[in-house]
Amino acid sequence: MLSSLHIIYTTSSGNTEHVVNELCMLLAKKAKKVRVTKQYAEEAQPNDLERGDLLILACGSWNTGGIEGQLQPRMFEFLNSQAHDADLKGKPVAVIGLGDARYLYTARAGEHLQQFVETHNGKLVVGLLKVVNDPYGQEKKIQAWGEKLLTAIKSI
Repeated sequence: MLSSLHIIYTTSSGNTEHVVNELCMLLAKKAKKVRVTKQYAEEAQPNDLERGDLLILACGSWNTGGIEGQLQPRMFEFLNSQAHDADLKGKPVAVIGLGDARYLYTARAGEHLQQFVETHNGKLVVGLLKVVNDPYGQEKKIQAWGEKLLTAIKSI
């Protein structure tokens, strides 16, 4: 049974942090025995990917480093420079990507996070939580995804 969950995320406007905090509140309420920790990507080291029985990666989409829909720059730096050679060794992982509907590649950061997990030997345990536009007012969507995560946690 899963006893700990670690979240690595980054936020610029507070939107990703809001989503992470909503998820943490749900987990505190419905998975009281699971210890949840969270950490900014800009403070993380590659070995932090090993923390927890389950890992969640979360960030918004940006227009830096190429066409729109890229990882937030601090998450990009962490995953593609510092943790480039990381091996997730089959670790269960879930991802959250945010984005703005005005762009063609809306919330594509989530796809980049999934790709990182897949190419670094992680195991995605639930589908991507894709939050488009302002997350405030989308708490029910976050909670619904959290319920799917809770179901997945029971089998870990």
